[in-house]
Amino acid sequence: MRTDHDAPIAPLTTMRVGGPAATLVTVESADEAVAVVREVDAAGRELLVVSGGSNLVVADEGFDGVVLRMASRGITVESQDLCSGAFVTVAAGEPWDDLVAHAVASGWSGIEALSGIPGLTGATPVQNVGAYGQEVAQTIARVRVLDRTTGQVRTMAAADCGFTYRHSVFKGTDRFVVLDVSFQLALADLSAPVAYADLAQQLGVELGERVPLADAREAVLAQRRRRGMVLDEADHDTWSCGSFFTNPVLPAADHDVLVARAAERLGPDAPPPPRFDAPGGQAKTSAAWLIERAGFGKGYGMPGPAALSTKHTLAVTNRGSASAADVAALAREVRDGVREAFGVTLVNEPVFVGHAL
Repeated sequence: MRTDHDAPIAPLTTMRVGGPAATLVTVESADEAVAVVREVDAAGRELLVVSGGSNLVVADEGFDGVVLRMASRGITVESQDLCSGAFVTVAAGEPWDDLVAHAVASGWSGIEALSGIPGLTGATPVQNVGAYGQEVAQTIARVRVLDRTTGQVRTMAAADCGFTYRHSVFKGTDRFVVLDVSFQLALADLSAPVAYADLAQQLGVELGERVPLADAREAVLAQRRRRGMVLDEADHDTWSCGSFFTNPVLPAADHDVLVARAAERLGPDAPPPPRFDAPGGQAKTSAAWLIERAGFGKGYGMPGPAALSTKHTLAVTNRGSASAADVAALAREVRDGVREAFGVTLVNEPVFVGHAL
């Protein structure tokens, strides 16, 4: 365990913005994390848990409290057989893509489409991380957490985690600190059924077909690189939080209103907004589609200091010298512009600390 004072937070985030932490504590085990959180809570200090920093925007003023940086590592195979697959427990501080690469090399199927996502494993259940037709809720078996309301460590089954699209019981609350995550993965040389059209096209297969695990991983990485979604120090398109806004999930009647507004704005012969079935008879549409057609194209805001990615309109990027205020201002402009154009309010994925979007 290591403690630093007046420590920079920006280098701990993929957006690379934000002021210093009054106190930064780096822990290398679940026991150390539990001890630090209990001490912070007993002292009545503010706590910010930082995983990989890939979903975090910290205010330029910094954080006048304790930042807990998770650096625990480890992938433990609890059991493995042909019938039930591999039951694997992963430390919260294990880099997520390292886990995916390990799973592919080990013949564990179910998370290969989540390749290239930055951040640490402990953060994945918080927003039910998903991409290319997969989400972690499909393979998470249990999550071990520290419950700050009781000060006790508890194990939560997947059914208790409240997983929905980009959401869980862990999101929007500081009650829980994730210590480790257990996954139930199939033993297979082939991927789970390919569930994303662009990915299927790249692989030369039909939706629902399976491909070798390594092929699926490489195809996903190629897709993400084209969108600037694989971290690269030299590429400012990757200095971001990935997809900044979630895809809106609307009641069916609201989606009908959106279609009408889009036709009014873009013309009756223009393609309508995308629609995908969502639970409860709702309709999910594309945030990227809304952003682009509201007038915010790739590279909007260039030359910066904050601008939309030149590869993907969903990413708000730091062009090298942006402040947190610059990032928030651009995100606010895009959100308000979409609302004015289409009557839909986009919801940001990143957590803002110290100020609100």
